[in-house]
Amino acid sequence: MTSNSQRRVLLAKPRGYCAGVDRAVQAVEIALEKYGAPIYVRKQIVHNVHVVKTLEERGAIFVDETEEVPEGAIVVFSAHGVAPVVHQEAAQLKLRTIDATCPLVTKVHKEAVRFAGDDYDILLIGHEGHEEVIGTSGEAPEHIHLVDGPGDVANVQVRDPERVAWLSQTTLSVDETIATVEKLRERFPKLMDPPSDDICYATQNRQVAVKEMAAQSQLVIVVGSTNSSNSVRLVEVAKEHGADDAHLVDYAEQIDEAWLEGVDTVGVTSGASVPDELVQGVLGWLAERGYGEVREIESVRESMRFALPHELRKDLRVTPV
Repeated sequence: MTSNSQRRVLLAKPRGYCAGVDRAVQAVEIALEKYGAPIYVRKQIVHNVHVVKTLEERGAIFVDETEEVPEGAIVVFSAHGVAPVVHQEAAQLKLRTIDATCPLVTKVHKEAVRFAGDDYDILLIGHEGHEEVIGTSGEAPEHIHLVDGPGDVANVQVRDPERVAWLSQTTLSVDETIATVEKLRERFPKLMDPPSDDICYATQNRQVAVKEMAAQSQLVIVVGSTNSSNSVRLVEVAKEHGADDAHLVDYAEQIDEAWLEGVDTVGVTSGASVPDELVQGVLGWLAERGYGEVREIESVRESMRFALPHELRKDLRVTPV
């Protein structure tokens, strides 16, 4: 172990909650306050075990399928978005819905509908089984083909190589997405780009911050859950850009002291669905072990904010006296 005087922490900024996550979590919290428990949530509102547990303690009930929600109840759709069939299922059960889909995911859904309307084959870059991919694919299932990274490009089959467009899951690694698009363009030179970059601004910003931090860190600790795509990517990005080692933890107690052997600089960041209290817990844990000096590495300033779901805004309006 290095001497205490040499030990320090580099803290990435931006980190933690993005605007879409903040909006989704607030939607459940406000629904619980306004309508009372229980409030049903289809899937995890965001991919973080602590957030889900905290909301459950307040009266949220998380379900995997729409049919698990009692007829007439209130259900919140998660930040990852849902396919049109889910809205139909909710209508059949006379559910009162609050759609907390991140507006950036909604943008991708609209792009899928537009490309399908123009009869393009859509190559959706993303991970099979991820909720966002399932939701986007549901917008145009006859037109969408999943491409899971550059190695999957050779498997793509389309009707007309000259009428092909690509979209992506918003939480992917920027570098991997670029590499996948380049491979796709080799096969389909007339590949159509989306009107704007699909990778979420927060995903990009957190990866840029980690790249800068990892180059100066021997160990990087990413706070986030294993089912959080953007958190998992941060670990990969850290390893690819200079860190000797990187690990994903939900809580400080999951850190193995053996990781600190011979380490004088620890980088710390968190995924886009992680409340900052968990990061502070990690900083406190490290401080107890001699890593008391904390220097923030700010790569870009974030100011993005999203309005609450319209269903909540409508009910929150104060009637003029």
